[in-house]
Amino acid sequence: MRNLYRFLIAALLVLLLLFILPFLIPTKSYIPKLEQLLAETAGAPAQIGGLNIAFLPSPRLRVEKVSLGEHQEVTVKEIAIVPALFSLFSDTKEISQVVVTGPVVSKEALNLLAGLAGKQGESTNKPAVIVRKIFVNDLALVWPDMNLPLFNASVVLDRQNHPESGALNTTDGALEIDLETQARSPEKSAGQIEPAKQPYYLYINATHWSLPLKTPFLLDDLKAEATLTGSALNIKSLEAKLYEGTLNANAVIDWSKAWHAEGKFKAEHLSLRQPLALISQPARLSGHLFGNGSFNSTAKTPDQLLDHLRVNFPFRVEGGVLYGLDLIKAASLLLKQGQRGGQTQFDDLSGVLAVDGHHYQLDSLKVSSGLIAADGKVSLSPKSELDGVLNVAIKNSLSLTAIPLQVSGTLAQPVVLPTKAALAGAVAGTAVLGPGVGTSLGIKAGSAVDKIKGLFGGGKK
Repeated sequence: MRNLYRFLIAALLVLLLLFILPFLIPTKSYIPKLEQLLAETAGAPAQIGGLNIAFLPSPRLRVEKVSLGEHQEVTVKEIAIVPALFSLFSDTKEISQVVVTGPVVSKEALNLLAGLAGKQGESTNKPAVIVRKIFVNDLALVWPDMNLPLFNASVVLDRQNHPESGALNTTDGALEIDLETQARSPEKSAGQIEPAKQPYYLYINATHWSLPLKTPFLLDDLKAEATLTGSALNIKSLEAKLYEGTLNANAVIDWSKAWHAEGKFKAEHLSLRQPLALISQPARLSGHLFGNGSFNSTAKTPDQLLDHLRVNFPFRVEGGVLYGLDLIKAASLLLKQGQRGGQTQFDDLSGVLAVDGHHYQLDSLKVSSGLIAADGKVSLSPKSELDGVLNVAIKNSLSLTAIPLQVSGTLAQPVVLPTKAALAGAVAGTAVLGPGVGTSLGIKAGSAVDKIKGLFGGGKK
């Protein structure tokens, strides 16, 4: 019993010593040297708010209140570095794990982190310190016009400090991304691969996840596979289930020189009313969307890719309603002040959507239903201003003459009215030959004048 008491007292003294000893070590004197080393590695100013050593629950170094960049583009609440004890007595030092808690990364930190990753990739020397695992808790990404959730991440490294595997997931579990060095599906072996060219395979899964964009589209389910090699990301397959339909896509993003992205996508049976209501209130179109498209963009920085986006998308919408425009009323009454409000129900609407930055063009438009048949083109400016002409024929009228309607106004308040030439022709035809046939022939003559003006670059009608 006496030996047991002695053992317990000795153990208590050791624990007390391990608790008190860190307070006796002058760690503050090491902060300037550590700040200099971190600044040289990151290529940006670095600050450290605190440094201490703990022996419980295991030996570790705690670095507190870390910031990188002239404007603190990266801040970290705490970094805990846990050494591998056996390596303390060998030439090669190892860190069993690094735990990063509460990092906050702003958009402006992209260049800083890219440069840091580039230095790591270029290095072929044996690292002075081997890091085996990195854990990141509560990572916050601060991006304009994006509402990003908190993330947790983990990375397992090899003896060259290159990733062997990793995982990234939102703290709510809606999004999970796995990184592996071996493909899950069989691929042809490329033999020995240089570390800098080692492909990484990404597997992405999401359930009931809202895209963190200004317009938060909700994805019921998302599955994607991608390959990251050097400075290129190849999204081999992406399948999303959303709004009663599916979206399939593939893309390649390359940033070896400028940022460049290109790819193809396919939409099937997507219900438009709800997602379009997120973009514009009220929604201007309903129905189910089908189509195959392609896109590309080149920019100096990744955040500029959307500003330079080019899209070509032949599409078809089935069984929907065009809100805010009553094409039947506008074509039948020949209103001089323009038709506002109302709606047009259709069986089929098709065309080609062309996107150039923030400018949208709808070409080869065709609208058909039991009452009307229409065709034409409409453009939407970056200021949401509409401009175009639709030729509308009312099927149940005595004459199937197409009435050319000028589309103007804004997306929120569209306006349609017959073109000036069509109105003038209708008046002249009615006066000479009377209503009915005279009106119809006058409209045809006015439409012919419009087309001739268009051939010679005429302005708005």
